[in-house]
Amino acid sequence: MKPQTFADLKPKIVLGIAAHPDDLDFGAGGTLAAFAKQGAEVHYLQLTDGGKGSSDPNMTSAEIIKIRQNEQQAACQAIGGTSVHFLNHPDGELEVTMALKEEIVKVIRTIKPDVVITTDPTMVYDAEYGIINHSDHRAAGQAALDAVYPLARDHLALPKLYAEGYQPHKVKTVLMTNFTGHNFFVDITDSLETKFAAVKAHASQIQDYDRLKQLFTGMAEKHGQAAGCQYAEGFVRLDVML
Repeated sequence: MKPQTFADLKPKIVLGIAAHPDDLDFGAGGTLAAFAKQGAEVHYLQLTDGGKGSSDPNMTSAEIIKIRQNEQQAACQAIGGTSVHFLNHPDGELEVTMALKEEIVKVIRTIKPDVVITTDPTMVYDAEYGIINHSDHRAAGQAALDAVYPLARDHLALPKLYAEGYQPHKVKTVLMTNFTGHNFFVDITDSLETKFAAVKAHASQIQDYDRLKQLFTGMAEKHGQAAGCQYAEGFVRLDVML
């Protein structure tokens, strides 16, 4: 079956849900920028505080948390995004709990996105790229999926939220980032440089920007070949039927 492409997906509201500042921009920055360019509201939900994200022995967690939150705000601005929400769970300790799911549902019911972008919880590692997927990424993706379906949809699922006025909301489409198994591509030819502006905002996480840009460009070219365009980002797309 031929993979789907960007043309049939034009959301009005997009919510990216990820573990750390930089996850969404690295994995889907071109797509977020493309959606924003076509007029969508783009919101970020960061589940952890990013407080372990430094190799500098003189850096404290409190310092890096502040730096990374500022970087995420700048990246959101770079892609034309609308808002960033931080849940501030401890970096490296994210677990799929009912409490976490409820926090995510609260944001979903508030923002009411057509599309949710998150990380694929089934990706444990990628041998081609030599990557072990961070446990926070997997937990974030699983909690996001559980929040989308069925918790955000069903008013009886979280009666306390419903009593507080958070009305049920059905997310129509989920896009999951990973490195393989894509069934959907977004043409980011016109938004690749915007993605790099967002990526560059995460300066605390980048040791060699030129090398990283080369890596992401190569991946975008590879996905572009599959999508029939110059540059693309690939996803696992789920159109939520129930």
